[in-house]
Amino acid sequence: MSIDSPAAPKVGFVSLGCPKALVDSEQILTQLRAEGYETAKSYDGADLVIVNTCGFIDAAVQESLDAIGEALHENGKVIVTGCLGNKKDASGDDIIQKVHPKVLAVTGPHALGEVMDAVHTHLPKPHEPFIDLLPPQGIKLTPKHYAYLKISEGCNHRCSFCIIPSMRGDLVSRPIAEVMLEAENLFKAGVKELLVISQDTSAYGVDVKFRTGFWNGKPLKTHMTQLVGALGELAAQYGAWVRLHYVYPYPHVDDVIPLMNGGSVVPYLDVPLQHAHPDVLKRMKRPASGEKNIERIRAWRAMCPDITIRSTFIAGFPGETEEEFQYLLDFLQEAQIDRLGCFAYSPVEGATANALANSVPEEVREERRARVMQLQEEISKQRMQAKIGTTIRVLIDEIDRSGGIGRSVSDAPEIDGVVYVKPPFEPHRKLKVGEFVDAKVSSADAHDLWAAAE
Repeated sequence: MSIDSPAAPKVGFVSLGCPKALVDSEQILTQLRAEGYETAKSYDGADLVIVNTCGFIDAAVQESLDAIGEALHENGKVIVTGCLGNKKDASGDDIIQKVHPKVLAVTGPHALGEVMDAVHTHLPKPHEPFIDLLPPQGIKLTPKHYAYLKISEGCNHRCSFCIIPSMRGDLVSRPIAEVMLEAENLFKAGVKELLVISQDTSAYGVDVKFRTGFWNGKPLKTHMTQLVGALGELAAQYGAWVRLHYVYPYPHVDDVIPLMNGGSVVPYLDVPLQHAHPDVLKRMKRPASGEKNIERIRAWRAMCPDITIRSTFIAGFPGETEEEFQYLLDFLQEAQIDRLGCFAYSPVEGATANALANSVPEEVREERRARVMQLQEEISKQRMQAKIGTTIRVLIDEIDRSGGIGRSVSDAPEIDGVVYVKPPFEPHRKLKVGEFVDAKVSSADAHDLWAAAE
């Protein structure tokens, strides 16, 4: 009997939320495939549907509840997992069960065992697992040429605007040998870019006191610096990139920056700064100050002049005065951050920031967000214009009539800009998805580049 046999039970899957939730989805799908389940491409063809939810902000909660409602309406048999599964309303009731009492089961995030138990209960697994049909890298929801590598789960911080620890728990680092084996299997499968993610990448190994593990017979500490170094060496063997996300600006991050000079660890740092004014950061309960962050950014650029710094900020946090907001604008002008996202503060049920005094009116929050983005538009435009005439390395993500659309080392998928690449003039030479090409930049706007392959 083959995996495509009509007798094999089929599971539909809806994955919402951030890259960390996407990795949870990939792990569930991998286990389903290992046990002989098929993945259904529509509600009609599914014997059961799993919805992986997000519960961070109100808009995400509503999107998740809507997705559950749609799955119930279209299919009827629904298991829910993810961050919203751990969320309660103001009266302490389970939000999902209250809105959708007909769901078969609800689990929190990173709950592979509980999800599979629920699947086994409501859709018994086939008699024979098809382990031999499962690729070593598992089932991936990203394109074949890039993948997310989650190195830890949870977070030890208690930022006042965030409820992630209440949903995903405290930091739990994966064993370093396990992380390296997954990375190797991904590279062997043809992945050309590995995106390292977690709630706090810089804290990797803190929970296990940087325990020493072993990889290829050599000792390797469960520590960010040693992990990144080892991933860079491994990626170099496959001509691939390693990109770092969610990097808190701790002092030891300085040791990682030199690895970005000409190696496989791309000169890109995703640092969630959130604000610059010391008093606002204190109310946010963030683990860093604005003054130190300016110093760190200068030091990083001195060590790696080509580094691209990406960050996110919150405008209109409770108690934010016009003076504190202007301080943030001054910081951004000085820091010249390459890639920036800004959100107007949104109250999240269960966050301690909701109890802070002097909430900022919604229209002021939105106006401040717009001012940040207007400033960033000018900063970004200038930094992008400086790339005109240079030759950059581009990883091709898709092909269109004009050539290809890809990303440089400065661009993470989904969140940053793209590079539109004209194919080379060589006869019959076409660009291919997943290949690297060198391209000369001919024009730019505030977000994207246009270039010609060489």
